[in-house]
Amino acid sequence: MHPPSFQTWICLFCLLWITTTAATAQKVGLVLSGGGAKGLAHVGVLKVLEQHQIPIDYIVGTSMGSVVGALYAAGYSPSEIEELVLSPHFQHWATGKKMDEHAFNYFSLDPSPAALRLPLDLNSSLKVQATSGLVNDVNLNYALATRLAAGSAIANYDFDKLFVPFRSLAAEIFTRQQVVQEKGSLADAVRNSMAVPLAFRPIRQADGRYLFDGGVFNNFPADVMRSEFKPDIIIGVNVGDVSYKKYPHEKDDELLNSALIFLALDVADTTALGSKSILIQPNLEGFGTTDFARVQELIDIGVKAAQEKLPLMKQRIEREVDTVALIQRRHQFQSRAPKPRFSNVEVHGLEENQNEYTRKFFRKIGRYYTIDDIEEGYYRLAANDFFRGIYPRIHYDSTSKGYELSIDARQSNNVTAEVGAVFSTRPVDNLYVGLEFRYLNRLLYTIGANGNISRFNPAGSFSFRVNIPAFIPFYLEPSVLYHSMNYQDANGFLDRDATSTQLRLRNFKVGLQAGFSHNFRSRFVLDGAWFSNEDMYANSENVSTDDVLDETDYDGYTAALRFERNSLNRKMYSTKGHRAVLGVRAVTASELYRPGSTSITTEANTNEHKWLQFSATYEGFYPLANQKSSWGYFIKGVISTQGLFSNFQSSLISAPAFSPLPDSRTIFLENYRANRYGAIGLNYSLTFWNKFEWRTEVYTHIMHQRLQEDLLQKAVRSKGFSRPYLTASTGFVFQLPIGPAALHFIHYDNPTNRWSVFGHVGFLIFRPRTLE
Repeated sequence: MHPPSFQTWICLFCLLWITTTAATAQKVGLVLSGGGAKGLAHVGVLKVLEQHQIPIDYIVGTSMGSVVGALYAAGYSPSEIEELVLSPHFQHWATGKKMDEHAFNYFSLDPSPAALRLPLDLNSSLKVQATSGLVNDVNLNYALATRLAAGSAIANYDFDKLFVPFRSLAAEIFTRQQVVQEKGSLADAVRNSMAVPLAFRPIRQADGRYLFDGGVFNNFPADVMRSEFKPDIIIGVNVGDVSYKKYPHEKDDELLNSALIFLALDVADTTALGSKSILIQPNLEGFGTTDFARVQELIDIGVKAAQEKLPLMKQRIEREVDTVALIQRRHQFQSRAPKPRFSNVEVHGLEENQNEYTRKFFRKIGRYYTIDDIEEGYYRLAANDFFRGIYPRIHYDSTSKGYELSIDARQSNNVTAEVGAVFSTRPVDNLYVGLEFRYLNRLLYTIGANGNISRFNPAGSFSFRVNIPAFIPFYLEPSVLYHSMNYQDANGFLDRDATSTQLRLRNFKVGLQAGFSHNFRSRFVLDGAWFSNEDMYANSENVSTDDVLDETDYDGYTAALRFERNSLNRKMYSTKGHRAVLGVRAVTASELYRPGSTSITTEANTNEHKWLQFSATYEGFYPLANQKSSWGYFIKGVISTQGLFSNFQSSLISAPAFSPLPDSRTIFLENYRANRYGAIGLNYSLTFWNKFEWRTEVYTHIMHQRLQEDLLQKAVRSKGFSRPYLTASTGFVFQLPIGPAALHFIHYDNPTNRWSVFGHVGFLIFRPRTLE
């Protein structure tokens, strides 16, 4: 056998060189379709591609495919993207729900009984228009801007210079053209690409246009990949096919809302890939476009779909990417990111004096704003309904060596209407209505009026607030309040036919409040007011319609300083967060007593009173690992130097009340009123059937120098401490859009109302009395 000739060796070498060069030069493009929540399957596909050394040289995405693709192109690894979408914050970005740690309540720390807040726009022609009910994008916009800022800066806002060259598809609906985004802010490109009609509002561009979700015209942009990058092979991942093999009879109602949103989006044309490319089609039947809570399932489905195509990918893609080299290249890309500091904040979109007002929400110490300064200022701005239409843009300025934040602020509405209602098993039904008007000039002015229409608790208030965004922002608010509570002999289950009133409390207050807020959840409040209270009551349990009630009128002045912090996740029946209130109040008042037919004495008298009151309340709730149950605790203490009034009933009525349960203020409990007391409590709740909860609460309180009645109907103080008093409640709570629906079985350690059943629907939240 003769050895190969020289010519044969040359031919073999050339063939080997051509084969090796072709494999090395082989370029792979990845196309990621839109599909709402189903696009989370893209994360699973990316994990498999990297784990098995499949190269990704270019990415083109639309809608949710644009989100995942942009994160990867900006230098995030598949595991980092997975960690991001599995985080609790992601649910807030996708659904628009407020984030607990960023629900800044400088404007509205006090919970309102309103179940519905309807933003309205009262324009110059006095036409009232309801604003759109799209998903609140405050969290989403900030998340995209901050998480994609570094990648954009490294690439100098050229998508070809990202970690992986990238294109994002959007749509211009008026001219019915698709827009291929290749330069500028990566966050803007992604946000444009996911502006789903009827779901997310579109963002105005620098040239004045509005762009929408790219899936409107092209939900599977394989053609864009070919025209932009001309890869040798394309891997296409399609999650956008919303069709079912058969009509989903059992799920059609559940799927209808999300299906309507995506009716305008094209079903993917997967034939555009070509015969030599690879299509990955995850089996997503049964998943909707809004199933963002099923993140892990969707990722796992993406992993499975990619693994099934691995043999075909290995066969057609000969080139492999060294894992160590890929990690090093990613680290090198990330290391070029500028320091996360901000040199300037600009606000646009409003009148100049209004823009100046919004800029003051951002505070800095030194030359630069920190990322924490930026975050706090952004959420301070977003906390007010007046600025719901805000959009952040972050751009790196090489001259100042810092990022610049540009806020596009739009006046979303200047009027907000509030409505709430409570329906109860006792005659404490309540209708709440409110209206707020806001006007922004150099300062933000808010005029508010609201009222309760109720047999038990008629009330109303009017206020005028001036918000001042200083280094420590504060507000000044003069207000007028009227408040009445009519306790009636209707304490039994479904006893709604009460005819006699044993106790009626009427309060009137004109005051000025100043609030100072140094962080998201806390504020200091200085409150001064003139007040006038009128208490009418009987001195015995049996009252006829012919009896004349005793009357104690006392008016005067009060001043209070309070620290308040509230991070509870709900207005009522909280399962997460904390609330703390520390306060001191000074009171000077003149008492006028007029006896009625149930009084032993027949002479009126007057007294002067001065006292100080210190109070502290703290409650916290801690979800367990399964997130289905939570424990909570409660601590409260009150010390008051308040003196005795003309008789026992007036002294008891004016004393601080311990109201541990939602319905505690709907009944008058003698054993729960004292000038000095301490209380502790425990709470447990278990969630099942989604929003259905079993809730149990136990409290005990002890009084010091408890008030007692002598034979002459006068109040006397007992010596030392009282015995512990036990309060317990167990029942069921169901969270409805109009507020909680609850049914409780309750024990009060009180001669009357010892055992009761109480149910209600709606937010059972009462205004505090003038001296509370």
